[in-house]
Amino acid sequence: MTQVSMVFTGGTISMTIDPQFGGAVPSLSGDQILARLEDIRDLAAIRYRDFGKYPGPHITPRMMLDIARIVQEEVERTDVSGVIVTHGTDTLEETAYFLDLVLQTDKPVLLVGAMNHSEDPAWDGPANIRDAMLTVLSGQFRGLGVMTCLNGEINAASEVTKTHTLQRDTFMSFDFGPVGRLFEGRAVFLRKPFIHDAVGMVEPVEPVHLLKCYAGMDAMPFRYCLEHDVRGLVVEAMGTGNVPPPAYDGIIEVLGRGIPVVLVSRCPRGSTDDVYGYYGAGRNLHQAGVIFARYLNGQKARIKLMLSLAKSGDVGEIRKMFEGT
Repeated sequence: MTQVSMVFTGGTISMTIDPQFGGAVPSLSGDQILARLEDIRDLAAIRYRDFGKYPGPHITPRMMLDIARIVQEEVERTDVSGVIVTHGTDTLEETAYFLDLVLQTDKPVLLVGAMNHSEDPAWDGPANIRDAMLTVLSGQFRGLGVMTCLNGEINAASEVTKTHTLQRDTFMSFDFGPVGRLFEGRAVFLRKPFIHDAVGMVEPVEPVHLLKCYAGMDAMPFRYCLEHDVRGLVVEAMGTGNVPPPAYDGIIEVLGRGIPVVLVSRCPRGSTDDVYGYYGAGRNLHQAGVIFARYLNGQKARIKLMLSLAKSGDVGEIRKMFEGT
């Protein structure tokens, strides 16, 4: 019988109401979750590993690396067809993209979570796990990198983002749409991911910070980062990649220290580009040495920069990793 590996890390999918804290907290282990999902054992044999019971915001890049090493061990097993990782939704897209960059496998790896805890009558965890199982077993999603599977949609880790605080359809790929969907009990392949990069199994370099531009922003946040030995910086710029003039001055100071600066847009759709040429605009930033992250959002660009810095400290080499030139 086909075997699927599952790695349990916590998140809302594992939560129950704790009277002491007055809210939902991670509490269910892997075997406790699986005990509520006996029907999925009819689909495939399951082996599982408990990583922990962590809410999404407690996950760190170092923990992502630990999860990645466990998943790599699982995909290297000849008797495993794919891996499903349960995860808190708040940082699910970051861990998914981390795994996408470091794992070396053609086997499908899917991250799932839930928007409702296990004591809620609307608990969506079982359906998401079942859909992920069907996706692994379909045989259509090999070689596509890491994916997410929630609310009946399969999205590429490099493209998906959480878009709503509570709704089940929160995970979306704004620019490209899903790579697959669940339809009448089967996984349907739609397209290949637009972005699928690889860095390799390396330890993330920190600190790498993420700054979001706003009207009237000055150079102070950039200078603060320099004072605290930042190793890399991601800037969420306005529009296609434009910043206020004082922020531009701060970015130039960071570049002058040989520290890579990666630019993304704070807009939820579209790519960075060097369309404009005024002071602080994308063209001047790009010519000054700022790296454009194409369609990546800020949190994903930060993950990639931390891993890229582990491969090379040369800004030119890091630019090639992001821009391909």
